[in-house]
Amino acid sequence: MTPPKNKARTVLFASLIGTTIEFFDFYIYATAAVLVFPKLFFPAADPAAAVLQSFATFAIAFFARPVGSALFGHFGDRIGRKATLVAALLTMGISTIVIGLLPTYASIGTLAPLLLALCRFGQGLGLGGEWGGAVLLATENAPPGKRAWYGMFPQLGAPIGFFLSGGVFLLLTQSLTEAQFFEWGWRVPFLSSALLVGVGLYVRLKIHETPDFQAVLDKNERVKVPVVTVFKDHGRALVLGTLMATSTFVLFYLLTVFALSWGTTGLGYSRTEFLVLQLGAVIFFGLLIPPSALLADRFGRRAAMIGVTLAIALFGLFFGALFVAGDLVAVGLFLVIGLSLMGLTYGPLGTLLAELFPPEVRYTGSSLTFNLAGILGASLAPYVATSLATRHGIEYVGYYLTGAALLSLAALMLVRSEGRRTGVSLA
Repeated sequence: MTPPKNKARTVLFASLIGTTIEFFDFYIYATAAVLVFPKLFFPAADPAAAVLQSFATFAIAFFARPVGSALFGHFGDRIGRKATLVAALLTMGISTIVIGLLPTYASIGTLAPLLLALCRFGQGLGLGGEWGGAVLLATENAPPGKRAWYGMFPQLGAPIGFFLSGGVFLLLTQSLTEAQFFEWGWRVPFLSSALLVGVGLYVRLKIHETPDFQAVLDKNERVKVPVVTVFKDHGRALVLGTLMATSTFVLFYLLTVFALSWGTTGLGYSRTEFLVLQLGAVIFFGLLIPPSALLADRFGRRAAMIGVTLAIALFGLFFGALFVAGDLVAVGLFLVIGLSLMGLTYGPLGTLLAELFPPEVRYTGSSLTFNLAGILGASLAPYVATSLATRHGIEYVGYYLTGAALLSLAALMLVRSEGRRTGVSLA
């Protein structure tokens, strides 16, 4: 019996809506970690210390994500992509909703940040399983010559999710008083996630298994413990993939979490005007993902990534000259350039990481690679950047970005041979 085929529109929407929800949930935490949590979930005696403690809880999710990769990747490579994607979405969604219900430090003391950290771990666990499955849902259903084009749809969830999260916080700060916002308004984005999760579950329950995984089932090629096979047989691909994705994470979290924090404290911009600048720049992030996928299908995923990684390294050298106080035009240009580069690097990234691994361990391998890069490139980026800017000046944050880009460039130069093992050209 011929297995049922997925309709292209259903596949692409299912991959897009899931990552949109996941990144919406993830980004509302990132925004709240800057604007809300330092004041409500940590002792108020030292505001600077509260910000750093809040960033520490932000980092927890990045360490949870590889755990989620191994956990959900195991079931994704053993029982299928569809069921695993549903479970990952529920894990992320429930964790986010619970954050919106948590009592604050004023109510329960030190238990408040502990519960916050636990929920943040749940968010990271879910996202660790979500991203890889969404990319495989798209790329494993792609027709020949269009893998990067299909693979960019889950990547679009990042700018859309960020735009929605930033828009919600901007709307709340404009429509509520400061007291109302900190009393109950900040909870609205977390609780509203329930509606989005419902939509995502409905769509994902309608899809069928991917052709690539169905072929693994038909040929009885499933491995017993996928994570062991990845480390044993595909360790080089895992390391190189992690390194080549590192600069993507550093770039994004410097331009979002760190920039929002430093812009509203060290540079003196208001929360509203900086959120407006970020939301405008995120549009360029989203707009440049589709052309990046077209370029990747035309010239190769690896070649496209090498070009944009060189541009990121150069951009880091101008970091201090553009991210300055008292000049909204310069800061706006800084954010537009940086997030445009983010779109160009993020579009082909998912497809390239998936192509590093064969179908029987692809869910585990691509998810682990992406999320280990998150630990290396993003988990501590706001913390490290804040320390560098405070001690040495903002230009050193740019040097940090340039260094990360050069590290990724070196990995990209070495990764080409991995395509021979999976039968895919990475040129």
